[in-house]
Amino acid sequence: MSFENDLLNLTGEDKLIAEAIIAKDLAEFIWRPLINIDRPEIPTPQQQAYDCLADILLFGGAAGGSKTNLLIGLALTAHHASIIYRREVKQLGPISKEIIRFRRTRKGWNGQEKRFDLGGGREIRLGGMQHLGDEQAYQGDPRDLIAFDELTQFLEMQFRYVLTWNRPGAGAKPDQRCRVVCATNPPQTSEGDWIISFWGPWLDPEHPNPALPGELRWYISDEDGKDEAVENGDPIPDPNQPGKFIYPRSRTFIPSSVDDNPFLTSTAYKATLQALPEPLRSQMLMGDFTTGREDDAWQVIPTHWVEEAQERWTPQPPIGVKMSALGVDPARGGKDNTVLTSRYGWWFDEQILKKGRETPEGSDVAALCVQIVKDGAPIFLDIIGGAGTAPYEHLKSNNINVIGVIGNKASEGHDKSGKLAFFNERAENWWRLREALDPESGENLAIPPDRELKTDLCAPRWKLTSRGIQIEGKSGGKATTDDDRSGTGDGWGNIIKRLGRSPDKGDSLVYAYKDGSRQSPKLLGNRPIHANRKYNPQRWRERR
Repeated sequence: MSFENDLLNLTGEDKLIAEAIIAKDLAEFIWRPLINIDRPEIPTPQQQAYDCLADILLFGGAAGGSKTNLLIGLALTAHHASIIYRREVKQLGPISKEIIRFRRTRKGWNGQEKRFDLGGGREIRLGGMQHLGDEQAYQGDPRDLIAFDELTQFLEMQFRYVLTWNRPGAGAKPDQRCRVVCATNPPQTSEGDWIISFWGPWLDPEHPNPALPGELRWYISDEDGKDEAVENGDPIPDPNQPGKFIYPRSRTFIPSSVDDNPFLTSTAYKATLQALPEPLRSQMLMGDFTTGREDDAWQVIPTHWVEEAQERWTPQPPIGVKMSALGVDPARGGKDNTVLTSRYGWWFDEQILKKGRETPEGSDVAALCVQIVKDGAPIFLDIIGGAGTAPYEHLKSNNINVIGVIGNKASEGHDKSGKLAFFNERAENWWRLREALDPESGENLAIPPDRELKTDLCAPRWKLTSRGIQIEGKSGGKATTDDDRSGTGDGWGNIIKRLGRSPDKGDSLVYAYKDGSRQSPKLLGNRPIHANRKYNPQRWRERR
């Protein structure tokens, strides 16, 4: 919606005031932040965002808060070399039209290159990264402003990758400010949960150290992209490079809503948002980042089933219940993690993660399993892909109770109804966990309240083929027929592409439950009937 159209909906004194402001702006400015018409001395959220000192800013939340408008204004008025991203290139059209409208000319616009030449060496580039890997096209292209429009549509991997190039380019003034500004509405699927984690102090209601809107917090990231909060922005000696320093970057979140936009407050737009059904109304009108996101129609495990299981979790295992299984998703070297999940009846312990470089050899993974397993519990170890073969042989040769998980192996099982077969064992393993998490099952599984684990468990989708239930693969593949049983369901789907990482935590937990459906209620022990309402997230995090 353009400002001109918004203006038509204003009446009386409000219209006269708005017209005067716009006329003055057109004469003196290309763009300036929205002001509070009634109380101009009180900065609007957009003004606060424009002047914000954070290195990485998240702005918005609710609809109608002039999020995209801020990105355009920053690029036009405060930066030398800017880039504004949308996930799909076709979504960039409205942004280019708005920039042309503000500049009141098409001069300098190169539609083929998606670039505005502003003169004096200044430019605005528009970019898309629809597919995983598209972000590499922007390697080596320094930008003092990197802006994301609708950040929830991007993968975390894509976001972190392009941050590397947030620095002054050729021709910029020595004192040119560099920053990253992200505009977005709340995520509508669990795949956007990484944003809640990245800005945890502001968005996560269970964060142990919450922050106020606009408050700065500083972070450093390790080579795997894992963040660590630090006290301030002072340089920190690099432990891996003597004489070198790590420079923390600051983050913050500034919320905005339709009530902060003087061009929309007197229109029917707010009423339109108020008429939306829940949870969409809370998301779009209130900017609630934690309200119900919609599951994909073919999602294997519904999100609220996982959330209920996480609410039941307690920091200690059930008394008198021995370890039932250890699920292992191994990694040998690389950036993936070796993930180990212990299960005690219905209760799953906090997962143990070891970086791939910490387990470079099969013997390292095997030794780790031996350290953790007890009570003679079986070790369910993924041996597809090569990383699990060596540790499997090490454990087997030492008479350890290890069972190789072969996802592409044919399954002879059927679902609980007895009517549906499974495409392969991977499909059966995931479906058994789904059946156990079903609130109607009575299993009352208890899962650690880890946000990344929840995302992993909610990521896979399914379909019904001539061979039975098929679960989408981690990385896709060339095969496309129902008869393809290769890999881990490959040939359809690509979880890694959607998440930007491998769902290792989810796979490990699935392996830990692999034998659960065949265990008797007596072996599983007495299950809790009600959720653990005394769950303390602070206590859980301290144990981590």
